[in-house]
Amino acid sequence: MKRHERALVRPHVVTGGRARPSRNTFEMDTQIYAVRQASPGTAGPEMRRTLGLCRDRPLSVAELSANLALPMSVTKVLLGDLLDSGHIVTRSAQRDLEAPRMELLQGVLDGLRASL
Repeated sequence: MKRHERALVRPHVVTGGRARPSRNTFEMDTQIYAVRQASPGTAGPEMRRTLGLCRDRPLSVAELSANLALPMSVTKVLLGDLLDSGHIVTRSAQRDLEAPRMELLQGVLDGLRASL
């Protein structure tokens, strides 16, 4: 098999043919925390690498996808498997529901103008 053909097959093999994660809980900025390591022989190299990357600090789904050099969809399938098996936990990025107060924005703008 030629090198470019392997690149096309690999994501399919990594996910066992699945195109969607078992859960739809992963956004690009969802933070992933490894809470336990995989036992030798029970996880593929991509899963072990994912757990290793998240062992010391949380990473977003986008960061993991880039570090693993895998498409985002493949990364989400792997993360779904790891979440189902209890190897990771997730935390959604906090989104402010309220817009900042106008007084705060004006204060920042005034401070920036004063520093010029």
